[in-house]
Amino acid sequence: MSGALFGLTFTVAAPFWVLMILLPGWSWTRRIVASPLIVLPAVMIYALLVVPALGEVLPAVASPTLGGIRDLLGTADGAAAAWAHMIAFDLFVGRWSWLDGRERGVPALVMSPVLLLTILLGPLGLLAYLLVRTRYPVTGSA
Repeated sequence: MSGALFGLTFTVAAPFWVLMILLPGWSWTRRIVASPLIVLPAVMIYALLVVPALGEVLPAVASPTLGGIRDLLGTADGAAAAWAHMIAFDLFVGRWSWLDGRERGVPALVMSPVLLLTILLGPLGLLAYLLVRTRYPVTGSA
């Protein structure tokens, strides 16, 4: 089951990335991406993988050690759960960046590479956006 869920995880998130990167000006993109519920499918996959293993997961994350986390993630279920975790949070960060970028007037040609970096290397994409946003003050009235 973990293999199937692993494969499904990016599939459920990909349409939202396509909207933000390839169709940023489409009216439906803003309507869809405005909802934080777009991360729900990846969160549900994460829950399907983690909830049955809470007895193993909670001790490992409540008192983490490098060896304990390595052992937890070194299984098919652990790797699939970690992937779902990353996909859900990367999408949430990408969504926030995209919405904030739209509010600030960041051009799509600037945002697209940042969003691609967020998909591939989440924290580096966040860092890139935090740097980009310093160049674009919030537009409109306060």
